[in-house]
Amino acid sequence: MTAELTRGQNHPLPRARLEIRVSAGTPVVAGATLGDENGTIHGVERVAHPGAPTLPGLEVSRQAAADHRLAVDLDAVSDAVHRVSVLLALPVGGNGPARFGAVAAPFIAVTDLDGGEVASYTVTGLEAETAVVALELYRRQGAWKVRAVGQGYAGGLAELLADQKLSQAHQLAASIHEAVSSGLARSIPAPPATAPAHRPDHGTAPRTGPGAPVPPPTSPYDPQGASASGPQTPGAAGRPGAPQPYPGGPGEPATTGQPSASAPAGGGPIDYSHPRRQNAAPPPPPPAAPPAEPGQSARPVAGDATGWSMEERLYNQVWGMFEDLARTTAAYRSAVDFAESRMEKELDQVLSDPRSRIGGQGDAAREAARSRHGQLVSQAREVLDRDVAQLVAEAEVVEPALPAAFARWDNPVWHAYRVPMEIPMALRLGDLHLPEADRIRVPMLIRLPLERGLWIDSGRSPSLDGSFADSHEMRRLGLEAAVAHAARLLAIYPAGEFTVHVIDPAGSGAQALAPLVQSGVLAAPPAQGAAGTADVLARLTQRVDLVQMALRAGAPDALPPGLDTSQQLLIVNDFPHGFDDRAVNQLRYLADEGPAVGVHLMMVADREESAGFGPLLDPLWRSLLRLTPVADDHLADPWVGHAWTYEPPLVPPGSQVLRQVLSQVAAARRSWGR
Repeated sequence: MTAELTRGQNHPLPRARLEIRVSAGTPVVAGATLGDENGTIHGVERVAHPGAPTLPGLEVSRQAAADHRLAVDLDAVSDAVHRVSVLLALPVGGNGPARFGAVAAPFIAVTDLDGGEVASYTVTGLEAETAVVALELYRRQGAWKVRAVGQGYAGGLAELLADQKLSQAHQLAASIHEAVSSGLARSIPAPPATAPAHRPDHGTAPRTGPGAPVPPPTSPYDPQGASASGPQTPGAAGRPGAPQPYPGGPGEPATTGQPSASAPAGGGPIDYSHPRRQNAAPPPPPPAAPPAEPGQSARPVAGDATGWSMEERLYNQVWGMFEDLARTTAAYRSAVDFAESRMEKELDQVLSDPRSRIGGQGDAAREAARSRHGQLVSQAREVLDRDVAQLVAEAEVVEPALPAAFARWDNPVWHAYRVPMEIPMALRLGDLHLPEADRIRVPMLIRLPLERGLWIDSGRSPSLDGSFADSHEMRRLGLEAAVAHAARLLAIYPAGEFTVHVIDPAGSGAQALAPLVQSGVLAAPPAQGAAGTADVLARLTQRVDLVQMALRAGAPDALPPGLDTSQQLLIVNDFPHGFDDRAVNQLRYLADEGPAVGVHLMMVADREESAGFGPLLDPLWRSLLRLTPVADDHLADPWVGHAWTYEPPLVPPGSQVLRQVLSQVAAARRSWGR
């Protein structure tokens, strides 16, 4: 039976391996400190946080999120540790809440590895505090207990850590917030709150271990403050919703630059839900496939998720697959780490026991420890392989069913392409995979309209096979990737609803830009030279100013006649060549303010070449979603924080599909007079 604690109450812990689950109404930073009998922290190495998420017997999340799962193995912590304090803090900067009193009360649950609750605690009574010690696990007479604390600090993490006698409190707090900002910059934007994805059980056994996708404790609050019966994020089987990244960064619904009835008068986020369905549950998924033969898994079907349309069901299904793979891999890695920790502990015990030096007892004990390690790893791999095999089977039926916006360029759906009449839900920016599951590629789907600009990194970097591409080759590949992304955006928007501008100061991208230029889909020829660059930036900056003023005044219909209200994309090639200080400031302004009013940035640039601007450009790089023209493992998922290998959506060599699609887009634009 679960013990529902109030502040100050304690409860015995029945086992050493536990999971601490956090459910908050907004993205928070989760961490833990290891203290002595008096709660004193002896050095920064005793604090687990996003910048240093793993300590002996303890692992915390690598980024800010609305939901967290902290893995604890009390048998593995040092004998000098008597208190494990779980702390929460609001990220600094951005557009997030400034105090815990403005958000839902965080809910904390201590569970076993099967998801059964041991104790829970709702942290109430917080007002101006920005950091809180939620609960602590403490050792008393050789046994461990949990105590509900709920001690808040208006001074944030620095005050909290200083109260635990950490001498480097302020420096560590600053490094934690810097790590959170960096994590958010590389995190794939989670979808905004929608209907929960239905992830049916296709025969996979329940996963166990830290990071496994088991249902979190019921909370009266959902991610981002949604009610328990309201919309939620697509998630894994049985999960009420996926964690949301920090508002203002990846994951927050963006406003659109196209004035419409759905845009609030104050310029706030758009409500994407159907106006007559906001309080209604989405329809259930379609009927399941016929039952499988005894002893076999059920056959997966495309669209086996909740949603109002097949497109939404496929979108939710893909995100469910993404989360399933992230969490089953986390469970595998956690099991391997536990097996290695257990083996090391057993080997240390053998070495410390003088009796093991007599005869062959020591050799037998070491062999037994290694055998148990191999058995645990083998069992974990078996579970992972089973889950991956099911996801591979699901991907094989989902991939051919994807609409053009979600499909690869080699999908037959492009051969039957017609210019759409409606804007799709999302856009495919590439594929993702993990080293433990190289057989499956998960589509990287990002909601539309884009809420962050894109940075195609053309800097020299080693590919996964260890080879290097020279700078000229990387620039060419980077611009070709940008053209492929832009062509897809033009293809999936209705005619006249998306406009592309290009700045190519030195004219070095003429060959890669040829598909866009020759098809006639650009708003104007690529701008060249300092004068051309200044002209394009001035026009787009003015457009952002005008739309912002109209929305803030509550008069979106008061825009000047003839203003192009379509979504705008600016492709910048070979940055920073041709950019002076004024142009750089305008570029930063477009990156920060543009997405909210329908102006988006896509930069093809090598960060090292702009080093002359110093830290001035650091906020620009952080505000953009970094992509690469070659496979690279730089992106993180929004739940566990794995490093995923990203593969760009390249057009197959020799294929004419891109030019054929662009010719249809150009013809549709001409028919609409655009």
